[in-house]
Amino acid sequence: MIRFVNAKINIGLNVVGKREDGYHDLETVFYPVGLECGLPHQPEPFDDVLEVTYDGGEVSGCRFQFVGRRIDCPPKKNLVVRAASEFLGKYNANYGDLGNFGMFEITLDKHLPDGAGLGGGSADASFTLEMLNEVTGNKFSKEALSRMALKLGADCPFFLENTPCFASGIGEELTPIELNLKGYTLLIVKPEEYVSTADAFAGITPKKPDFNLRFLPFLPVEEWKGKVENDFETTVFAKHPELGELKEKIYESGAIYASMSGSGSSIYGIYRDSESANAERERLKSTYQGIWLFGL
Repeated sequence: MIRFVNAKINIGLNVVGKREDGYHDLETVFYPVGLECGLPHQPEPFDDVLEVTYDGGEVSGCRFQFVGRRIDCPPKKNLVVRAASEFLGKYNANYGDLGNFGMFEITLDKHLPDGAGLGGGSADASFTLEMLNEVTGNKFSKEALSRMALKLGADCPFFLENTPCFASGIGEELTPIELNLKGYTLLIVKPEEYVSTADAFAGITPKKPDFNLRFLPFLPVEEWKGKVENDFETTVFAKHPELGELKEKIYESGAIYASMSGSGSSIYGIYRDSESANAERERLKSTYQGIWLFGL
């Protein structure tokens, strides 16, 4: 079984409160992007490619192979490895030994960038859960898979929905919304800068947003600028001014909305016409290796 693993962008991201457990309450809109969502892109590969197979031999276990871009992460922290461990442990606890399934082989061809705010690692984890569930007979419901996914990351459950959602809590409380950007063009640029989550949260002061993102589908995209904001831009752009400059360049090129995605370093622009978006891609491609164009 092979699937293309898509990413997401955050449309707006508001830090609305500090929790007793040390985490923050957030409000955001997740919008999926990639081949899995029917969104072709150009020019270079974007989606991760995940393959899950098994044989029915006498030896049972799980082998992993990681190809494509180098993954600089020890196995015990790798989200694909952790997802497989979580799933197989739950399966054995609920349905008995998986020995009859023989040896699982999981291969990940990595393309989605790290530290980009696009949820690549979280998506890999959720797709791993979903695919293992399928090859073992779909014994777990989506709700059960979501509980497993949440143990791996706050935004992991979203990739089991993989449809535009308003997210609250730490990102795990999901409400599907009717947000359709068909006809627009999306440009995503991933600079080399790495933004840590700690840096993004440093200096953040939770506050009630001026615009409630629950109502995003009722606000025309042309009116998002100045109303739909990512609170992390304040702290991140202060430490990485080149990211703020990139956002302004995207606006100057004709984008009707531009933003940083999540707490990472990718900047995206939404364009009314594909010509302006493609012209900007051509202009930026000599500076940035990570640059993709999507027809929404």
